[in-house]
Amino acid sequence: MSSELDAEKSGRRPDAAARPQPRWAKPLRVHLSVIIVMLLVAISVPLIWLTYQEGRQAALASAEQQMRLLSRNTIDLYASVFHDGNAVVAMGSVLPSLTAEPPAYLDAKREYFIRVLKSSPHLDAVYVGYPSGAFFQVMRATHSPRWHAAVSAPDEAVFAMRVVTRAPEGPALARWHFLDADGMIIGAGPEREVQFDPRRRPWYRDAVAQTGSVATTGPYVSASTETLTLTLAHTMATEPRAAIGADVMLETISRMLMDQAVSEHSVGYVFDDDGKLIVHSDPVVMASIVDSLSTRSVSNRALAANDPALVAEIVARGRDEGTPVANDPLFLAVQGLLASGRDAKDDGLVEFRVGKEPWLARMASVGTGASSLLEGDTIVIAAPISDFTAANEALLRQKLMIAGVLLLIGVLIALLISRRISRALVALAVDANQIGNLDFNSWKITHSLISEINMLARALSSARGAIRTFAVYVPRELVRKIVASGQDEAGAAIRREVTVLFTDIRDFTTISEEHSPEAVVEMLSIYFQAMNAVVERHNGVIVQYLGDSIYAMWNAPAENPDHVGDGCRCTLALKAEIDRLNAENIKAGRPELVTRFGLHTGIAVVGSVGAEERRQYTAMGDTVNVASRLEGINKQFGTTILASEAVRERAGNLPGVSFRPLGAASAKGRHEQIQIYELVEGPQV
Repeated sequence: MSSELDAEKSGRRPDAAARPQPRWAKPLRVHLSVIIVMLLVAISVPLIWLTYQEGRQAALASAEQQMRLLSRNTIDLYASVFHDGNAVVAMGSVLPSLTAEPPAYLDAKREYFIRVLKSSPHLDAVYVGYPSGAFFQVMRATHSPRWHAAVSAPDEAVFAMRVVTRAPEGPALARWHFLDADGMIIGAGPEREVQFDPRRRPWYRDAVAQTGSVATTGPYVSASTETLTLTLAHTMATEPRAAIGADVMLETISRMLMDQAVSEHSVGYVFDDDGKLIVHSDPVVMASIVDSLSTRSVSNRALAANDPALVAEIVARGRDEGTPVANDPLFLAVQGLLASGRDAKDDGLVEFRVGKEPWLARMASVGTGASSLLEGDTIVIAAPISDFTAANEALLRQKLMIAGVLLLIGVLIALLISRRISRALVALAVDANQIGNLDFNSWKITHSLISEINMLARALSSARGAIRTFAVYVPRELVRKIVASGQDEAGAAIRREVTVLFTDIRDFTTISEEHSPEAVVEMLSIYFQAMNAVVERHNGVIVQYLGDSIYAMWNAPAENPDHVGDGCRCTLALKAEIDRLNAENIKAGRPELVTRFGLHTGIAVVGSVGAEERRQYTAMGDTVNVASRLEGINKQFGTTILASEAVRERAGNLPGVSFRPLGAASAKGRHEQIQIYELVEGPQV
């Protein structure tokens, strides 16, 4: 502004090119587009937002209802599971056929237990333990493939019956019988002596100690079927030293939480009254819980065996393992909700965040009345809000797309109106892009009624001439890269220990003379492709292709502590790959590409070297020269792979690699002789 005032005072007209433009000055197409867009946005956004909020509230209300139903169904399943288990052991405790020890009434026992398992799919096994140590059990044979194979059960076996008898002062004898879906015996295993004694099992002891009522033991992992189990046991009415037990599969709850998920990413949990996770809807996490509880089961068996050392080991391992989902952010957030005291008393949803994502959760207390052990268990259903609002958000996106189309139409109208005025600016932009791409072949002089556009056209013409003159003295490709990046990407060279490999194809000149250039190029392309794949697989880089030769390097540009080992293994792998390639060449009538290798390790200068306008990443120094000379020395010894003393020393006792000493050899250009070794596969000699 001061320069304009000074010009006015002096009577001079200010230069139009130097006159400052207002900050709001924009192209005409921009002004028109902004006006149309603002009008459309002012109308559409409030309507879209109100619709979105209404849809979101409806989705959350539906989510709350679904969670309430699922938690209620899960509680009902809990009640059903333990009610059935209670009924089974209560009814079985008064049956005379079950009170008698095996082998009495085996058919009656089997028929009753088969009916029980068929009518109660969440029961895993039913059994009776007797004061003499005898035992009778019927279990499902389909839950554990590993157990199925261990006892050589037939593939069609659906149930398995185990009978353990014990003679006075004699060993316990057990035999497995395998049953089909109708409970008919289809096979049996041999009778074997076993150490199993039901009187030592926790469920038996709990039942005898709690005579007259149902005792609950667990949860634990069943040793037979490897399922998460809770045992309900009751003493027999006429023999209080005998007990009937039923294994309840808590994984039934896990499957229900998974099958009846309220949304795609919802997660269900069941916590005991101590806040420990016992059921998870994810089968993978549930398997982790089973694994962690298996540690307790093994610990109990170790205690029974009175093995203090084993107990200490298992306890230490269990302490290290911790909770299977201890590091899961969602699990930690749910634990925080439990600790905060929010439970079924607040009959609504709890909104919380896992990271930046909002989630919903509902908690409900179980309180089945089946056992005091289960009182206080809590079911938690959690799901990301996005699962419920996805449809609403899809509708929002659809409306936004429609609004975007309207905005685009408005922009197009603005562009059409301003096209004639802005055509000259577009032409100048095209010219500027051509200059940026160093394209000087086409040039059009732009004329406009606007003086500023003419000034810009003259400035671009001057810039075009200067850049065209500059491009005469430097490669255009380099100029393009400088213009694109804005900086020189070359780095400084450094000293570093590297492992260098040189290869060369024997008699390649003769091969080139005997074949057409196209055939030679095709053979080399296949050859180099195979070589490059092997080198990259062994953490190396091919620095340069030198005709039919390859110059490869390890430990640069990326550091590699095992660069010597990788170099040795890669060289042997390259020879094997070339042998395979030559076998194909012979079969196809192509010449063999017999390759010689030279491998050396040492200090070299690595980095981008060369002139300012032309650089290459490479390694330089005596290490590179020695590797190249070693490749050529193969001719003297009739060998394929030669390595230096430095490679042999650094490789040490490298598995699968052997160095056969060949003595000293003179290398062209070196006064000192080189101790050379043939690198071959096999153990060190």
